Order: sequence, then structure tokens, then C-alpha cells
Amino acid sequence: MKRTALYDEHIASGARMVEFAGYEMPVQYPLGVMKEHLWVRENAGLFDVSHMGQVMLRGEGVKSSLEAILPVDVVDLAEGMQRYGMFTTDEGGITDDLMFANWGDDVFMVVNAACKEQDIAYLRSSLVGCDVEVIDNRALLAIQGPKAREVFTRMVPDVLSMTFMQSSKLDWQGVELWVSCSGYTGEDGYEVSVPNDHADAFASALLAFTEVEWIGLGARDSLRLEAGLCLYGHDIDTNTTPVEASINWAIQKVRRLDGERAGGFPGADIILPQFANKPARKRVGYLVDGRAPVREGVDIVDALGNIQGVVTSGGFSPTLAQPIVMAYVSTSSLGADQPLFASVRGKSIPLTLTTMPFVPSRYYRG
Repeated sequence: MKRTALYDEHIASGARMVEFAGYEMPVQYPLGVMKEHLWVRENAGLFDVSHMGQVMLRGEGVKSSLEAILPVDVVDLAEGMQRYGMFTTDEGGITDDLMFANWGDDVFMVVNAACKEQDIAYLRSSLVGCDVEVIDNRALLAIQGPKAREVFTRMVPDVLSMTFMQSSKLDWQGVELWVSCSGYTGEDGYEVSVPNDHADAFASALLAFTEVEWIGLGARDSLRLEAGLCLYGHDIDTNTTPVEASINWAIQKVRRLDGERAGGFPGADIILPQFANKPARKRVGYLVDGRAPVREGVDIVDALGNIQGVVTSGGFSPTLAQPIVMAYVSTSSLGADQPLFASVRGKSIPLTLTTMPFVPSRYYRG
């Protein structure tokens, strides 16, 4: 198994390590998943996400070439800004979701750990005449929470003015940091790419502040669930379209039907008509009655026991102090406004449809 540049730091901090996407990663620290989760909601949490794929795209026409394989607006993204996107199949499914930033002549991209080999191969085969450089000499950390901005500003004053989805190269003690104002928790915060040989010092400098604690993958998952964010391979995959997944907001009007640069990406003929002709199912959120968590794979049923959907992410929400789930549910049952239930070991547990995110996001927009 691979290790990140911060492996020794995790061991020294008492982390429990698990295999994740071919890496030994910290799932939790002595604080425990519940307290780690609440710490991020109240203070500032530090995450090692170095297992994710960092890629630099360069070359003439790289943005128009990239737009041909993404259903989002690449060409008009302002310099110094980041955007969410996804790779789609000819059948309209999703092979990965990602972030990319416009750095002038270059595009910096971050892809999911479990998909990065296939993503890099896809980029190299698709972006003809462009350079696809894998960045494997830099760690990636996230500092998240209501106190993240205040803390990080003490180290790098220029981050104070950054707003949600801005991306910039900044200096810390002579070290070049690649900083974006974004994250996977629903909180204000930053994702920071730092050279491997400075990762320990950078993490230690953040952890020296009393407001900062290491946070593992366990709390990262419960935080992103509360934020209503998809996890690739669970809530989105090659069998889900962006419209079914309720991430159609990520497809800008310029790429939709009647847009200036409508379609032209893999699966456009399947995905774009779904904006008008509603798909047969949609990803939605539910509050679960009682205290028992409802997990991925549990069927969603109506009062007669007919299966109307399936849970793709579920767990106990520490912030709301109750179980929550994301599920794909038939649009016919949603439109009928009928009661639905989670079918767990022969019991039907009542569900209450709710808007996502489950916990209001606190992204800083200026």
C-alpha cells in the first residue's frame, strides 16, 4: 500500500490507519469520529487528502479540449477561479467528479483517489497535443471549519480575502502553496497543495494552534453527508446521470440545450433532455425516524412495501443528532407525495423528505 508524505505524522498522532484507494489513510484519531466531526463544525479541522490525484494540464487549446469532455463551462471560467465538474460516458453516466482551476495558461485539476489512474489515462488520450502532468511530489491538505480562515490567515495573510472557489498560488516561509477556498465539509475553509518535503512542517504549524485538530476519513464522510455532497462510487457512478444525481446545477446554461456551446460532451444527448423531461429517479435527502442509522443499500419502500428507491449514503448526523440518508427514489413516488420508509430487517422506518444540505453550508462568498 502507498503512504502519503504525512504518514509518520499520523502514526505519531495516534491515528488508526485503514486501507483506502490503495493508501494507508487515517480513519480516526484518539478524539474519535463523533468528536472530530463536531470539532470541525465548531473550530478548525485538518485533513490529509494527499491520496487524491493532482494534475496540471497545459498546451494550446487545453481549455476548449477539456470542455469537449466535461459537461461544464471551462472556457469562460475566470482566471483564479475553481469549478466543480465530472467526466461523463456516452450513456450519460459519471466516471468521476473533480475540481479544476483556471491558472491562466494552465489548468490545475484534482480528481478522486480511487479513479485517478483511469482519469489520467482518459485525459492523456482525450487532450491531444496537451501536456498532462501528474503532480506526485506535493501533498494535499484541507483546513475546514468556522475558525479555519482566522487560523490560516495567521500563517498566510493573503488567504483572508479569498472567497469560495477562488484558487491562487501563495507564499508561506518561501514555500509555494497552491490554495483554493473550498472543501468537502460544507464549512468555510481551504484546500492546500504543499511540496512533500514541507508537508510535515506545514501541518505542524497549523496544529500548533489550539483551534486545530487532525480529522480522519470517518468524520470526513459524515461531514460531507451532512453537506449533501456526493461520494463517487456510492452516490454517483457510471449508472447515474448528473440530472438524476441532482448535480445538474453544475452544468452551466451555456452548455445546456439552447446554450451558446450546448452539448458536445459525452452523453449530452441523454443528459441534456433530462432537464425538461424529468428522469425516472432523483437523488434526495431524508431525515430518519428514531436513532438507528440506515446504511447504504437499504431499500426505500412505500406503505404497500413496493420498492421505490435505494439508499446510497446513510449514517448518524452528529450535528442534527439523528440519522440521515441520501437515496435515489422514483420521481413518481416523490410526485405523489406519499409516505416512504426505509426497509431495515423487515421493519419499515418512517422517512421525512428534506432539502439538502442537511446542515446549512457556510462557504465564505465575501
